[in-house]
Amino acid sequence: MDLVIVSGLSGSGKSIALETLEDCGYYCIDNFPIAVFAAFVRGAMQESPQAYRKVAISIDARSRCNSLQQFPSTLELAAQLGINCQVLFLRARMESLLQRFSETRRKHPLTDNHHSLTEAIERENQLLIPIASRADLVIDTSHTNIHQLRELIRERVGAQREYRMSVYCLSFGYRNGIPFDADFTFDVRCLPNPHWDLALRPKTGRDPEVRAFLESKPEVQRYLDDLTHFMRSWAPRFAAENRSYLTIAIGCTGGQHRSVYLTEALAERLASDDYDLLVRHRDLR
Repeated sequence: MDLVIVSGLSGSGKSIALETLEDCGYYCIDNFPIAVFAAFVRGAMQESPQAYRKVAISIDARSRCNSLQQFPSTLELAAQLGINCQVLFLRARMESLLQRFSETRRKHPLTDNHHSLTEAIERENQLLIPIASRADLVIDTSHTNIHQLRELIRERVGAQREYRMSVYCLSFGYRNGIPFDADFTFDVRCLPNPHWDLALRPKTGRDPEVRAFLESKPEVQRYLDDLTHFMRSWAPRFAAENRSYLTIAIGCTGGQHRSVYLTEALAERLASDDYDLLVRHRDLR
C-alpha cells in the first residue's frame, strides 16, 4: 500500500490536495480518526490489496488532541506493516489564512466564544506539531491559488515515479517574503541587476535579452557553477537517505530577473540527473 497522509492548517488547502489525489487514483478519506488507523490498514490490506493500493487520508485539528500525540507511533506502525507512507503538510502565513476565512466566511474548527480566529490558528499550529515535525513534504500555499496547488500536488505527489526524488526549483522575490518550505535557500541579490537597465526592466529572466545580460557577467556564471557543484554534491546524499522531496529556492529582490534566470539555468543542468524535476517562479508577473 502507498499511503499519503495529508495534514495542515485549516484554510491552507487540504481539501484541494485530497481532491487532487483522488483524481490521481487514490482512495481518499477526509477527517480520518487516528485511533482506527491500525484496524483500517490491516482490514484494507487483507480484504482487497489491489483496491487499496493507493490511499490518501486527511488528519487535522478536528481530531482529539490526545490522538494527535499518537501520530509518531502511527507512522511506526505503518513502517512495521510495510506501508510506503508519505506525510504532506500544508501551511500558510497568518495574514493569508485570515484573509481566506474573511473571504469565505467559513468558521475555523477551533474558534468558540473564548477564542478569536487568530488565537484558533495559533492553537492549531501547536496541536499539529506532532504531524508537521514528521512531514516529508511541506508546502506553503500563501502565494498559491487553487489551480497552482492542484498542479503542484499532481506533479510532486500524485505523479511521482517510484524510487526517484522530486526536486523542486523555485524562484522568489525577497520583497514578498522567504518561502519557509524550502530545504535550501540561496540569495542572489549580490549579483548584477538587470532591473537598472531600462530596456531590460519590463522583461524577465526567461527573456533572451536578460539571459544574455546575465550570461555576460562572470560573477553570475561563477555563482551558477558553484550552485550546480553544491547541489550535485549534496542532493544525492538526500536521495540516499530515502528522501522523497527536495526544494531549492533562489531569491532576488523582486523575483523577476536574476532568480528566474538562475532557477531555469540550474534546472537545465540538473535535468540530466536522476530526479523528477519541477520548476516554478513564485513571483513572476
